[in-house]
Amino acid sequence: MDSQAWNERYRGSGLVWSAEPNRFLVEQVSGRAAGRALDLAAGEGRNAVWLAEQGWATTAVDFSDVAIEKAGEMAAARGVSITTAVADVTGDLSGSVAPGGFDLVVVAYLQLPAEDRARALANAVAALAPGGTLLEIAHDAANLSGGYGGPQDPSVLATPAEVAALLDGLVVESAETVERPVETAEGMRIAIDHLVRARRPV
Repeated sequence: MDSQAWNERYRGSGLVWSAEPNRFLVEQVSGRAAGRALDLAAGEGRNAVWLAEQGWATTAVDFSDVAIEKAGEMAAARGVSITTAVADVTGDLSGSVAPGGFDLVVVAYLQLPAEDRARALANAVAALAPGGTLLEIAHDAANLSGGYGGPQDPSVLATPAEVAALLDGLVVESAETVERPVETAEGMRIAIDHLVRARRPV
C-alpha cells in the first residue's frame, strides 16, 4: 500500500488507531531514563506522543503526511512537543533521521514483505546510538492460524527469530511471541504478536 492510500485512510476526522500507546511499549519503556526516541512508521503518533509525555525527545516518521499532521495535532492537544518528518522508512532517511542519534528506536506494527522489512529494520539499526535500544513489535506469523485479527497475508508476517536475524550489530536481548487480549462483540479474543528487543553495544 502506498502513501496516498494511507493518506485516504487517515483523512477522516477521527483516529484510525487508538490514542493509547501500545501496551508492550509501555511495559518495556516505563521506568527507563528518558533520552532521544525515534518512532518509525509512527502513524497518527500514539506511541510518539506517549513517549514525549514520559520526557523523551521524540521524532515521529511516517510516509503519510496526513498521519504526521494528526500526530502533531495530538501532541499539541496533550501539551507536548514532538519532531515530525514525512519519509518512507524503507528508503533513504538521511534527510530526516540522524544516524546513531537515538537512545530508543520503536518500530510498531510495520507489516511489510521481507525485502521492505529488512530495509526498514536496517534504518532502525542505523539510527541507534551506542547503548541504545530497538523495540520491534508486530503481528506475529503465528497469528495467522492461531490468533485473532491482524493481516491475513503471510508475506507481511514474520517470526521473532526472523526479525532478530536482521538486526546486524545489535545484541538481541529478547525475541518472543506475546499474547494481546482483544475485546470483540463476541467476547475476549487473543491476538498473537511478537516483541523483539535489541541493544547496540556501547
